[in-house]
Amino acid sequence: MSDLKPLLDPISEFVATLDASDPAACEAALNERFPADGEAVTALRDAAYAAAEAGTLCDRGEPGMRFSRVAKPDATPGGASIDAVLMEDAAGPPHTHPNGEFCLCLGDGRSTFEDRTDTWIVLPKGSRHVPTVKEGRMLILYWLPEGAVTWG
Repeated sequence: MSDLKPLLDPISEFVATLDASDPAACEAALNERFPADGEAVTALRDAAYAAAEAGTLCDRGEPGMRFSRVAKPDATPGGASIDAVLMEDAAGPPHTHPNGEFCLCLGDGRSTFEDRTDTWIVLPKGSRHVPTVKEGRMLILYWLPEGAVTWG
């Protein structure tokens, strides 16, 4: 996964400047700076899917719900953990985001996460959800400021 680091670091640096208490503003800023169809995200998409296919990313879990830790908070610019999940028509475990969650959704063009396709989705501080992918397969990279998440 070390080949993902140079692709992730600029995003991590930018995420660190955002305040998850205003998800709409964060999403607009992320979609402007790192659009889902832009060069940086396309390179990241290709590398992440290749790593998942090779078994070096999303190497835990069951078919339809595979996941892995990409980086601990102390290993990223800005101090957010980065995790990855590859979901196919599945719902994940419920959890709460004490400091918010910044999700880069990399789907197959028809799949949705939180009822949206390839895009950035920001969940505010203190939010809780059951992550759900419908209509296909999606790789989601997500940044958790300070690695803060409460499962269950």
